Amino acid sequence: MYFNSLDFAVFLPIVFLLYWFVTNKNLKFQNVLLVVASYVFYGWWDWRFLSLIIFSSLLDYSMGLQLIKEKKQGKRKLLLWTSIIVNLGFLGFFKYYNFFVDNFVEAFTFFGSSIQPNTLDIILPVGISFYTFQTLSYTIDIYKRKLEPTQDIISFLAFVSFFPQLVAGPIERATNLLPQFYKKRQFYYSRAVDGCRQILWGFFKKVVIADNCAEFANQIFNNSSEYSGSTLLIGALFFTFQIYGDFSGYSDIAIGTSRLFGFNLKQNFAFPYFSRDIAEFWRRWHISLSTWFRDYLYIPLGGSKGGVWIKVRNTFIIFLVSGFWHGANWTFVVWGVLNALYFLPLLLTKSNRNNLDIVAQNSILPSFTELFKMGLTFGLTVIAWVFFRAENLSHAWLYLKGLFSSSLLTLPEVRPTNLLVLIIFFLLIEWIGRREYYAIAVFLTKQSRILRWFFYMLIIGLVFIFSSATQQEFIYFQF
Repeated sequence: MYFNSLDFAVFLPIVFLLYWFVTNKNLKFQNVLLVVASYVFYGWWDWRFLSLIIFSSLLDYSMGLQLIKEKKQGKRKLLLWTSIIVNLGFLGFFKYYNFFVDNFVEAFTFFGSSIQPNTLDIILPVGISFYTFQTLSYTIDIYKRKLEPTQDIISFLAFVSFFPQLVAGPIERATNLLPQFYKKRQFYYSRAVDGCRQILWGFFKKVVIADNCAEFANQIFNNSSEYSGSTLLIGALFFTFQIYGDFSGYSDIAIGTSRLFGFNLKQNFAFPYFSRDIAEFWRRWHISLSTWFRDYLYIPLGGSKGGVWIKVRNTFIIFLVSGFWHGANWTFVVWGVLNALYFLPLLLTKSNRNNLDIVAQNSILPSFTELFKMGLTFGLTVIAWVFFRAENLSHAWLYLKGLFSSSLLTLPEVRPTNLLVLIIFFLLIEWIGRREYYAIAVFLTKQSRILRWFFYMLIIGLVFIFSSATQQEFIYFQF
Protein backbone atom coordinates (compact mmCIF):
# COMPACT_ATOMS: atom_id res chain seq x y z
CA MET A 1 0.00 0.00 0.00
CA TYR A 2 1.40 3.38 -1.00
CA PHE A 3 1.15 6.46 1.20
CA ASN A 4 0.10 8.44 -1.87
CA SER A 5 -2.81 6.12 -2.74
CA LEU A 6 -6.56 6.25 -2.22
CA ASP A 7 -6.25 2.93 -0.36
CA PHE A 8 -4.08 4.55 2.31
CA ALA A 9 -6.41 7.57 2.51
CA VAL A 10 -9.14 5.13 3.56
CA PHE A 11 -6.91 2.81 5.61
CA LEU A 12 -5.32 5.43 7.90
CA PRO A 13 -8.54 7.02 9.30
CA ILE A 14 -10.05 3.59 9.96
CA VAL A 15 -7.00 2.41 11.91
CA PHE A 16 -6.76 5.76 13.71
CA LEU A 17 -10.41 5.60 14.87
CA LEU A 18 -10.15 1.97 15.96
CA TYR A 19 -6.89 2.71 17.76
CA TRP A 20 -8.07 5.71 19.80
CA PHE A 21 -11.79 5.01 20.21
CA VAL A 22 -12.15 1.21 20.33
CA THR A 23 -8.91 -0.30 21.70
CA ASN A 24 -7.65 2.75 23.61
CA LYS A 25 -8.43 1.31 27.06
CA ASN A 26 -6.31 -1.81 26.59
CA LEU A 27 -2.64 -1.60 25.62
CA LYS A 28 -2.54 -5.22 24.44
CA PHE A 29 -5.51 -4.67 22.14
CA GLN A 30 -3.88 -1.55 20.72
CA ASN A 31 -0.70 -3.48 19.92
CA VAL A 32 -2.68 -6.34 18.38
CA LEU A 33 -4.51 -3.80 16.22
CA LEU A 34 -1.19 -2.34 15.07
CA VAL A 35 0.12 -5.81 14.16
CA VAL A 36 -3.02 -6.66 12.18
CA ALA A 37 -3.08 -3.23 10.50
CA SER A 38 0.61 -3.52 9.64
CA TYR A 39 0.15 -6.96 8.10
CA VAL A 40 -2.81 -5.67 6.07
CA PHE A 41 -0.70 -2.68 4.98
CA TYR A 42 2.18 -4.94 3.92
CA GLY A 43 0.02 -7.73 2.51
CA TRP A 44 -1.88 -5.25 0.33
CA TRP A 45 1.14 -5.40 -1.98
CA ASP A 46 1.51 -9.21 -1.99
CA TRP A 47 0.11 -11.46 0.75
CA ARG A 48 2.59 -14.23 -0.04
CA PHE A 49 5.48 -12.32 1.49
CA LEU A 50 3.80 -11.92 4.85
CA SER A 51 5.17 -15.36 5.71
CA LEU A 52 8.69 -13.98 5.21
CA ILE A 53 8.38 -11.08 7.64
CA ILE A 54 6.54 -13.26 10.18
CA PHE A 55 9.26 -15.94 9.97
CA SER A 56 12.02 -13.34 10.37
CA SER A 57 10.20 -11.85 13.37
CA LEU A 58 9.70 -15.20 15.10
CA LEU A 59 13.30 -16.21 14.42
CA ASP A 60 14.81 -13.14 16.09
CA TYR A 61 12.26 -13.16 18.90
CA SER A 62 13.30 -16.72 19.80
CA MET A 63 16.99 -15.97 19.28
CA GLY A 64 16.74 -13.07 21.70
CA LEU A 65 15.24 -15.30 24.40
CA GLN A 66 17.90 -17.95 23.84
CA LEU A 67 20.76 -15.46 23.88
CA ILE A 68 19.89 -14.11 27.31
CA LYS A 69 19.62 -17.63 28.77
CA GLU A 70 22.84 -18.95 27.26
CA LYS A 71 25.98 -18.40 29.36
CA LYS A 72 28.58 -20.06 27.12
CA GLN A 73 30.12 -17.57 24.73
CA GLY A 74 30.58 -20.15 21.98
CA LYS A 75 26.88 -21.02 21.90
CA ARG A 76 25.93 -17.35 22.08
CA LYS A 77 28.03 -16.69 18.98
CA LEU A 78 26.37 -19.62 17.25
CA LEU A 79 22.94 -18.18 18.00
CA LEU A 80 23.97 -14.75 16.79
CA TRP A 81 25.43 -16.06 13.54
CA THR A 82 22.37 -18.21 12.95
CA SER A 83 20.25 -15.07 13.04
CA ILE A 84 22.67 -13.13 10.82
CA ILE A 85 23.07 -15.91 8.23
CA VAL A 86 19.36 -16.72 7.99
CA ASN A 87 18.29 -13.07 7.73
CA LEU A 88 21.01 -12.08 5.29
CA GLY A 89 20.45 -15.35 3.44
CA PHE A 90 16.85 -14.40 2.69
CA LEU A 91 17.93 -10.89 1.75
CA GLY A 92 20.72 -12.20 -0.47
CA PHE A 93 18.52 -14.71 -2.25
CA PHE A 94 15.68 -12.36 -3.09
CA LYS A 95 17.84 -9.34 -3.87
CA TYR A 96 21.12 -10.66 -5.28
CA TYR A 97 20.66 -14.20 -6.62
CA ASN A 98 20.23 -13.26 -10.28
CA PHE A 99 22.92 -10.58 -10.00
CA PHE A 100 25.53 -13.12 -8.94
CA VAL A 101 24.36 -15.67 -11.51
CA ASP A 102 24.54 -13.13 -14.34
CA ASN A 103 28.02 -11.95 -13.32
CA PHE A 104 29.14 -15.58 -12.96
CA VAL A 105 28.05 -16.22 -16.56
CA GLU A 106 29.80 -13.07 -17.80
CA ALA A 107 33.03 -14.11 -16.08
CA PHE A 108 33.00 -17.51 -17.80
CA THR A 109 32.13 -15.91 -21.15
CA PHE A 110 35.09 -13.54 -20.78
CA PHE A 111 37.43 -16.54 -20.48
CA GLY A 112 35.92 -18.26 -23.50
CA SER A 113 33.51 -20.66 -21.82
CA SER A 114 29.76 -20.75 -22.20
CA ILE A 115 27.37 -21.98 -19.50
CA GLN A 116 23.60 -21.92 -19.21
CA PRO A 117 22.72 -21.50 -15.51
CA ASN A 118 19.21 -21.41 -14.12
CA THR A 119 17.99 -17.93 -13.30
CA LEU A 120 14.79 -17.38 -11.36
CA ASP A 121 11.95 -14.96 -11.85
CA ILE A 122 12.36 -13.55 -8.34
CA ILE A 123 10.12 -10.82 -6.96
CA LEU A 124 11.92 -8.59 -4.48
CA PRO A 125 9.79 -8.31 -1.31
CA VAL A 126 9.06 -4.67 -0.54
CA GLY A 127 10.96 -3.38 2.49
CA ILE A 128 13.04 -6.53 3.04
CA SER A 129 16.28 -4.52 3.32
CA PHE A 130 14.71 -2.32 6.00
CA TYR A 131 13.02 -4.82 8.29
CA THR A 132 15.95 -7.26 7.98
CA PHE A 133 18.32 -4.65 9.39
CA GLN A 134 15.78 -3.74 12.07
CA THR A 135 15.48 -7.31 13.36
CA LEU A 136 19.24 -7.87 13.10
CA SER A 137 19.98 -4.86 15.29
CA TYR A 138 17.69 -6.34 17.96
CA THR A 139 19.60 -9.64 18.05
CA ILE A 140 23.02 -7.98 17.90
CA ASP A 141 22.18 -5.58 20.74
CA ILE A 142 21.03 -8.49 22.92
CA TYR A 143 24.23 -10.38 22.11
CA LYS A 144 26.26 -7.32 23.16
CA ARG A 145 24.11 -7.09 26.31
CA LYS A 146 22.94 -3.61 25.38
CA LEU A 147 19.32 -4.71 25.40
CA GLU A 148 17.12 -7.08 27.37
CA PRO A 149 15.01 -9.37 25.13
CA THR A 150 11.27 -8.94 25.25
CA GLN A 151 8.92 -11.73 26.23
CA ASP A 152 5.97 -9.83 24.81
CA ILE A 153 5.68 -11.35 21.35
CA ILE A 154 2.88 -9.00 20.28
CA SER A 155 5.02 -5.95 21.05
CA PHE A 156 7.92 -7.48 19.15
CA LEU A 157 5.78 -8.30 16.09
CA ALA A 158 4.48 -4.72 16.19
CA PHE A 159 8.03 -3.37 16.45
CA VAL A 160 9.18 -5.27 13.34
CA SER A 161 6.09 -4.62 11.23
CA PHE A 162 5.02 -1.12 12.39
CA PHE A 163 3.33 0.03 9.20
CA PRO A 164 4.40 3.72 9.00
CA GLN A 165 8.09 2.82 8.66
CA LEU A 166 7.85 -0.79 7.50
CA VAL A 167 8.74 -0.60 3.83
CA ALA A 168 11.19 2.31 3.59
CA GLY A 169 12.29 3.24 7.07
CA PRO A 170 13.50 4.95 9.11
CA ILE A 171 15.32 1.80 10.27
CA GLU A 172 14.47 1.88 13.94
CA ARG A 173 16.49 0.35 16.77
CA ALA A 174 14.76 -1.81 19.36
CA THR A 175 16.30 0.39 22.07
CA ASN A 176 14.21 3.32 20.82
CA LEU A 177 11.00 1.93 19.34
CA LEU A 178 10.32 -1.36 21.17
CA PRO A 179 9.90 0.18 24.68
CA GLN A 180 7.23 2.49 23.24
CA PHE A 181 4.99 -0.55 22.70
CA TYR A 182 5.17 -1.38 26.43
CA LYS A 183 3.76 1.95 27.59
CA LYS A 184 0.19 3.14 27.43
CA ARG A 185 -0.15 5.84 24.79
CA GLN A 186 -2.26 8.94 25.28
CA PHE A 187 -3.68 11.15 22.57
CA TYR A 188 -2.21 14.65 22.57
CA TYR A 189 -3.80 17.15 20.23
CA SER A 190 -0.59 19.17 19.80
CA ARG A 191 1.37 16.03 18.90
CA ALA A 192 -1.28 14.98 16.38
CA VAL A 193 -1.27 18.44 14.80
CA ASP A 194 2.50 18.32 14.54
CA GLY A 195 2.26 14.89 12.93
CA CYS A 196 -0.27 16.16 10.37
CA ARG A 197 1.99 19.13 9.62
CA GLN A 198 4.94 16.81 8.95
CA ILE A 199 2.75 14.51 6.82
CA LEU A 200 1.68 17.53 4.76
CA TRP A 201 5.27 18.56 4.16
CA GLY A 202 6.15 14.98 3.24
CA PHE A 203 3.38 14.89 0.65
CA PHE A 204 4.59 18.20 -0.77
CA LYS A 205 8.09 16.77 -1.16
CA LYS A 206 6.81 13.59 -2.77
CA VAL A 207 3.95 14.77 -4.98
CA VAL A 208 5.03 18.29 -5.94
CA ILE A 209 8.82 18.03 -6.01
CA ALA A 210 9.80 14.36 -6.49
CA ASP A 211 7.06 13.20 -8.88
CA ASN A 212 7.35 16.25 -11.14
CA CYS A 213 11.15 16.07 -11.15
CA ALA A 214 10.83 12.36 -12.00
CA GLU A 215 8.91 13.16 -15.19
CA PHE A 216 11.76 15.22 -16.63
CA ALA A 217 14.58 13.18 -15.09
CA ASN A 218 13.19 9.99 -16.64
CA GLN A 219 12.75 11.68 -20.00
CA ILE A 220 16.33 12.95 -20.02
CA PHE A 221 18.03 9.85 -18.56
CA ASN A 222 16.09 7.48 -20.83
CA ASN A 223 17.09 9.47 -23.94
CA SER A 224 20.42 10.87 -22.76
CA SER A 225 22.21 10.36 -26.09
CA GLU A 226 19.82 12.82 -27.74
CA TYR A 227 20.44 15.77 -25.43
CA SER A 228 23.09 18.43 -24.95
CA GLY A 229 25.32 18.67 -21.92
CA SER A 230 23.23 21.50 -20.47
CA THR A 231 20.08 19.36 -20.68
CA LEU A 232 21.89 16.41 -19.13
CA LEU A 233 22.86 18.72 -16.26
CA ILE A 234 19.18 19.62 -15.84
CA GLY A 235 18.34 15.90 -15.80
CA ALA A 236 20.95 15.17 -13.13
CA LEU A 237 19.72 18.08 -11.01
CA PHE A 238 16.12 16.96 -11.33
CA PHE A 239 17.02 13.44 -10.22
CA THR A 240 18.98 14.92 -7.31
CA PHE A 241 15.84 16.66 -6.07
CA GLN A 242 13.63 13.73 -7.05
CA ILE A 243 15.42 11.24 -4.83
CA TYR A 244 15.62 13.67 -1.92
CA GLY A 245 11.99 14.74 -2.16
CA ASP A 246 10.87 11.14 -2.64
CA PHE A 247 12.80 9.49 0.18
CA SER A 248 12.77 12.28 2.74
CA GLY A 249 9.10 12.81 1.88
CA TYR A 250 8.40 9.18 2.74
CA SER A 251 10.28 9.58 6.01
CA ASP A 252 8.29 12.70 6.91
CA ILE A 253 5.00 10.91 6.21
CA ALA A 254 6.16 7.88 8.22
CA ILE A 255 7.32 9.94 11.21
CA GLY A 256 4.22 12.15 11.12
CA THR A 257 1.89 9.13 10.90
CA SER A 258 3.68 7.54 13.84
CA ARG A 259 3.03 10.65 15.91
CA LEU A 260 -0.69 10.26 15.24
CA PHE A 261 -0.48 6.97 17.12
CA GLY A 262 1.67 8.28 19.96
CA PHE A 263 5.07 7.06 18.70
CA ASN A 264 8.30 8.96 18.12
CA LEU A 265 10.59 7.80 15.33
CA LYS A 266 14.09 9.08 14.77
CA GLN A 267 14.85 11.81 12.28
CA ASN A 268 16.03 10.32 8.98
CA PHE A 269 17.00 13.44 6.99
CA ALA A 270 18.44 16.70 8.29
CA PHE A 271 18.66 19.01 5.26
CA PRO A 272 21.56 17.14 3.60
CA TYR A 273 21.84 19.42 0.56
CA PHE A 274 22.98 22.25 2.82
CA SER A 275 26.05 20.23 3.85
CA ARG A 276 29.52 21.76 3.62
CA ASP A 277 31.42 18.51 3.06
CA ILE A 278 30.59 14.92 2.22
CA ALA A 279 31.03 13.75 5.82
CA GLU A 280 28.35 16.20 6.93
CA PHE A 281 26.18 15.04 4.04
CA TRP A 282 26.30 11.45 5.30
CA ARG A 283 25.45 12.57 8.83
CA ARG A 284 22.31 14.17 7.37
CA TRP A 285 21.28 11.75 4.60
CA HIS A 286 19.37 8.54 5.46
CA ILE A 287 20.56 8.88 9.03
CA SER A 288 19.07 5.60 10.23
CA LEU A 289 21.03 3.58 7.65
CA SER A 290 24.27 5.56 8.03
CA THR A 291 24.26 5.12 11.81
CA TRP A 292 23.34 1.42 11.42
CA PHE A 293 26.42 0.79 9.30
CA ARG A 294 28.52 2.90 11.66
CA ASP A 295 27.45 0.99 14.79
CA TYR A 296 27.22 -2.56 13.42
CA LEU A 297 29.94 -2.59 10.76
CA TYR A 298 32.34 0.36 10.85
CA ILE A 299 33.04 0.43 14.60
CA PRO A 300 33.34 -3.39 14.95
CA LEU A 301 35.91 -3.29 12.12
CA GLY A 302 37.96 -0.82 14.14
CA GLY A 303 36.46 2.44 12.91
CA SER A 304 39.04 5.17 12.53
CA LYS A 305 41.16 4.21 15.53
CA GLY A 306 43.78 2.19 13.68
CA GLY A 307 46.52 3.18 11.28
CA VAL A 308 46.05 4.76 7.86
CA TRP A 309 45.48 1.42 6.14
CA ILE A 310 42.77 0.44 8.66
CA LYS A 311 41.02 3.78 8.19
CA VAL A 312 41.08 3.51 4.40
CA ARG A 313 39.96 -0.12 4.44
CA ASN A 314 37.05 0.50 6.80
CA THR A 315 35.91 3.57 4.88
CA PHE A 316 35.78 1.67 1.60
CA ILE A 317 34.07 -1.33 3.20
CA ILE A 318 31.26 0.72 4.71
CA PHE A 319 30.60 2.66 1.48
CA LEU A 320 30.84 -0.46 -0.69
CA VAL A 321 28.35 -2.29 1.52
CA SER A 322 26.11 0.77 1.59
CA GLY A 323 26.16 0.92 -2.20
CA PHE A 324 25.47 -2.79 -2.56
CA TRP A 325 22.66 -2.57 0.01
CA HIS A 326 20.83 -0.25 -2.36
CA GLY A 327 20.64 -2.71 -5.22
CA ALA A 328 22.08 -5.53 -7.29
CA ASN A 329 23.84 -3.40 -9.87
CA TRP A 330 27.45 -2.33 -10.35
CA THR A 331 26.24 1.27 -10.59
CA PHE A 332 25.45 1.22 -6.87
CA VAL A 333 28.87 -0.22 -6.08
CA VAL A 334 30.58 2.55 -8.05
CA TRP A 335 28.31 5.09 -6.35
CA GLY A 336 29.56 3.76 -3.01
CA VAL A 337 33.21 3.85 -4.12
CA LEU A 338 32.82 7.40 -5.37
CA ASN A 339 31.44 8.53 -2.01
CA ALA A 340 34.32 6.75 -0.27
CA LEU A 341 36.77 8.70 -2.43
CA TYR A 342 34.96 11.92 -1.54
CA PHE A 343 35.11 11.03 2.17
CA LEU A 344 38.70 9.80 2.33
CA PRO A 345 40.55 13.18 2.26
CA LEU A 346 38.39 14.40 5.14
CA LEU A 347 39.14 11.29 7.18
CA LEU A 348 42.88 11.36 6.53
CA THR A 349 43.15 15.05 7.42
CA LYS A 350 40.93 14.50 10.48
CA SER A 351 38.48 17.14 9.26
CA ASN A 352 35.50 14.83 8.84
CA ARG A 353 33.85 16.22 11.99
CA ASN A 354 34.43 19.90 11.35
CA ASN A 355 30.84 20.70 10.45
CA LEU A 356 28.61 19.32 13.19
CA ASP A 357 26.17 22.25 13.39
CA ILE A 358 23.78 23.31 10.67
CA VAL A 359 25.16 25.85 8.22
CA ALA A 360 24.69 29.54 9.11
CA GLN A 361 23.55 28.53 12.57
CA ASN A 362 23.44 32.08 13.89
CA SER A 363 22.80 34.06 10.73
CA ILE A 364 20.24 34.36 7.97
CA LEU A 365 22.60 33.77 5.07
CA PRO A 366 25.75 31.63 4.74
CA SER A 367 29.17 33.18 4.43
CA PHE A 368 30.95 33.10 1.08
CA THR A 369 33.13 30.23 2.33
CA GLU A 370 30.11 28.25 3.50
CA LEU A 371 28.32 28.91 0.21
CA PHE A 372 31.34 27.69 -1.76
CA LYS A 373 31.63 24.52 0.33
CA MET A 374 27.90 23.84 0.00
CA GLY A 375 28.11 24.30 -3.77
CA LEU A 376 31.12 22.00 -4.08
CA THR A 377 29.55 19.27 -1.92
CA PHE A 378 26.28 19.53 -3.81
CA GLY A 379 28.09 19.29 -7.16
CA LEU A 380 29.98 16.17 -6.10
CA THR A 381 26.72 14.65 -4.87
CA VAL A 382 25.00 15.35 -8.20
CA ILE A 383 27.76 13.52 -10.07
CA ALA A 384 27.46 10.54 -7.74
CA TRP A 385 23.67 10.45 -8.23
CA VAL A 386 24.23 9.93 -11.98
CA PHE A 387 25.65 6.48 -11.20
CA PHE A 388 22.76 5.82 -8.81
CA ARG A 389 20.19 6.62 -11.51
CA ALA A 390 21.92 5.16 -14.59
CA GLU A 391 20.82 1.80 -16.01
CA ASN A 392 24.40 0.47 -16.06
CA LEU A 393 28.00 1.66 -15.91
CA SER A 394 28.15 2.29 -19.65
CA HIS A 395 25.07 4.48 -19.43
CA ALA A 396 26.55 6.44 -16.51
CA TRP A 397 29.85 6.96 -18.32
CA LEU A 398 28.19 8.15 -21.54
CA TYR A 399 25.88 10.42 -19.54
CA LEU A 400 28.79 12.09 -17.75
CA LYS A 401 30.79 12.29 -20.97
CA GLY A 402 27.90 14.08 -22.62
CA LEU A 403 27.33 16.31 -19.61
CA PHE A 404 30.93 17.57 -19.53
CA SER A 405 31.09 18.19 -23.28
CA SER A 406 31.23 21.59 -24.97
CA SER A 407 27.43 21.54 -25.26
CA LEU A 408 27.28 22.15 -21.52
CA LEU A 409 27.47 25.86 -22.34
CA THR A 410 24.47 25.82 -24.70
CA LEU A 411 20.85 26.47 -23.81
CA PRO A 412 19.09 23.31 -22.57
CA GLU A 413 16.36 21.79 -24.75
CA VAL A 414 14.23 21.14 -21.65
CA ARG A 415 13.25 24.27 -19.71
CA PRO A 416 10.41 23.55 -17.25
CA THR A 417 10.15 27.01 -15.69
CA ASN A 418 7.25 26.18 -13.36
CA LEU A 419 9.14 23.27 -11.82
CA LEU A 420 12.26 25.38 -11.31
CA VAL A 421 10.17 27.96 -9.45
CA LEU A 422 8.73 25.21 -7.24
CA ILE A 423 12.22 23.90 -6.46
CA ILE A 424 13.39 27.41 -5.50
CA PHE A 425 10.30 27.79 -3.26
CA PHE A 426 11.05 24.38 -1.73
CA LEU A 427 14.70 25.25 -1.04
CA LEU A 428 13.67 28.58 0.50
CA ILE A 429 11.31 26.88 2.96
CA GLU A 430 13.92 24.22 3.77
CA TRP A 431 16.52 26.94 4.37
CA ILE A 432 14.22 28.89 6.70
CA GLY A 433 13.40 25.74 8.67
CA ARG A 434 16.86 24.12 8.54
CA ARG A 435 17.33 24.32 12.33
CA GLU A 436 14.17 22.32 13.00
CA TYR A 437 13.26 18.63 13.06
CA TYR A 438 11.60 19.15 9.68
CA ALA A 439 11.28 22.28 7.56
CA ILE A 440 7.85 23.55 8.63
CA ALA A 441 7.97 22.26 12.22
CA VAL A 442 7.53 25.73 13.69
CA PHE A 443 6.86 27.59 10.48
CA LEU A 444 4.87 30.78 11.08
CA THR A 445 4.01 29.66 14.66
CA LYS A 446 4.65 33.20 15.87
CA GLN A 447 2.41 34.64 13.19
CA SER A 448 -1.38 34.91 13.12
CA ARG A 449 -3.56 31.84 12.67
CA ILE A 450 -4.86 33.28 9.38
CA LEU A 451 -1.34 33.48 7.95
CA ARG A 452 -0.53 29.95 9.11
CA TRP A 453 -3.64 28.50 7.54
CA PHE A 454 -3.02 30.45 4.34
CA PHE A 455 0.38 28.77 4.12
CA TYR A 456 -1.06 25.30 4.80
CA MET A 457 -3.80 25.83 2.22
CA LEU A 458 -1.14 26.95 -0.25
CA ILE A 459 0.80 23.71 0.29
CA ILE A 460 -2.38 21.61 0.01
CA GLY A 461 -3.34 23.47 -3.16
CA LEU A 462 0.07 22.87 -4.71
CA VAL A 463 -0.19 19.15 -3.86
CA PHE A 464 -3.52 18.89 -5.69
CA ILE A 465 -2.54 21.11 -8.63
CA PHE A 466 0.79 19.43 -9.32
CA SER A 467 -0.17 15.86 -8.45
CA SER A 468 0.69 13.48 -11.28
CA ALA A 469 -2.13 11.73 -13.11
CA THR A 470 -0.13 8.51 -12.77
CA GLN A 471 0.59 7.28 -9.25
CA GLN A 472 4.36 7.24 -8.69
CA GLU A 473 5.71 4.65 -6.28
CA PHE A 474 8.42 5.62 -3.82
CA ILE A 475 11.94 5.05 -5.15
CA TYR A 476 13.14 3.23 -2.05
CA PHE A 477 10.42 0.59 -2.34
CA GLN A 478 12.77 -1.15 -4.79
CA PHE A 479 15.51 -1.39 -2.16
